[in-house]
Amino acid sequence: MSGPVEIRSFVRVRGRRRRTWSDRYVTLLSLGLLVVLVAPLIGRAVSALPGDVDPARAGAGLALIALLLAGSLALARVVGPVGVSAADAAWLVLSPLPRRGVLARTLLVLVVACAVGGAALGLALLSALGGPDALALRLLASVVLGMSWTLGGMATAVLAQASQPWDGRLTAVLASLVVVAVAVAVMGTGPGQGVLSGIASAPLAAWTAVASVSAAVAAGLAGRAWAAVARIPARAILDASTRAGLVADAFVVMDPGSLTWIAEDAHWRSRVLRSRAWPARLRGAAAVAWLDWRRLARRPGLLALAAATTVLPALAARAGGGTAGALIVLAAGALTVAATGAAGARRDAGDAALARLFGAGPRALLASRAVLPALLGGSWSTLALAGLDIVAPGGPFWLLGGLCAPALAAGALRMARRRPVEHAMPVMDTPFGSVPLGPVLWALAGADLAVLGCLPALMAFAGGVTGPLLAAQAVWGAAVLAAYCAVPRRA
Repeated sequence: MSGPVEIRSFVRVRGRRRRTWSDRYVTLLSLGLLVVLVAPLIGRAVSALPGDVDPARAGAGLALIALLLAGSLALARVVGPVGVSAADAAWLVLSPLPRRGVLARTLLVLVVACAVGGAALGLALLSALGGPDALALRLLASVVLGMSWTLGGMATAVLAQASQPWDGRLTAVLASLVVVAVAVAVMGTGPGQGVLSGIASAPLAAWTAVASVSAAVAAGLAGRAWAAVARIPARAILDASTRAGLVADAFVVMDPGSLTWIAEDAHWRSRVLRSRAWPARLRGAAAVAWLDWRRLARRPGLLALAAATTVLPALAARAGGGTAGALIVLAAGALTVAATGAAGARRDAGDAALARLFGAGPRALLASRAVLPALLGGSWSTLALAGLDIVAPGGPFWLLGGLCAPALAAGALRMARRRPVEHAMPVMDTPFGSVPLGPVLWALAGADLAVLGCLPALMAFAGGVTGPLLAAQAVWGAAVLAAYCAVPRRA
């Protein structure tokens, strides 16, 4: 019986032309250009590594690294992580061919991704802890640590895909990473600063020992994952391949908005919901908007995750991101959390039949839909700004959180109701190359309205919080939301 390599070679020869020397030359040239472009960035990052130890910076940096690892592992657990192309899923996975040979290409891609991501993670680790001496050797040890963590985490995700007990262990790892993030964040501002200083200033021999142990553990997990690949159920591989195919199609056609529909439908498709009586006092637009509240109430885990992320702006500021980095994280987080309450507006933009059946006018419906995003965005911003006031005094900035809620709601509704990417728009020449305007305008839709509605708050961040700026933000944010709801055309 022929193996997967021979079968793929046969299909490649029959379906496509053979690769010539010019094809290999173009590939090597592309890799060379990538190295030339990336090398200066890596050089600047290495030269900017701090030489002294700052416990507050170390605690925040380690917390962000732990959260990044937890998020990556959670994403790998949701996606698969082992999947194949649609053709291989329809043919090779269900054939009697050896499972390892069929999945070898995917596993190689995962290893390369772990190596690249681990190197970046190691650089971030040394940036958080600092390099008091032997910077080159400490950088090597931190890169080995980062690669070991990413490779070990990916191997655990592969084992979790192959067996249910390992899935429970992966969940425990995720919970442990969150606990570690909270612990080191608290240690950076409390009595644990000495512990963080000791970790950062540990001798090079200790770093080498920890890196060696981590590499050995990661190699062991990778070996177990390679052995478990042969036992991964075909259904798990097919499901992961379907999800990966949907994501790839969304990026190929440059319509990332479809991923939101896919994720939402996949979440509700596997759940059995209890029927609830419709509130008798709700009529018209309020009755239709009530579904958004019920949908969010059925997902308490999403609310808990949103509440936990309120510490990210403070961690970004303490980890060395400064005011600009904290504001970027704050804006992205507030707008994302507000958009979680705008699923109904997204469906109205695609099909307004339910709203018409209830006799809800478009303006009244849009105003009713704005209440939940405003509450979510305003609450998240208030908590995040309260944490930012603690680590970066100069406020009180937390007063701006509730006042920015209407502008965040307007931006979230505009994001939810935007049209697909318009690929017929012209291409704009920039110093970084040609950029198509369609995807750029699609990505800015919603963020532009939120920034416009938060202009007084941005002035307060730049020059200090004053009474006139607070009043101006309250009036201006409400005016932007009212103007957006008054013209209920789809964005």
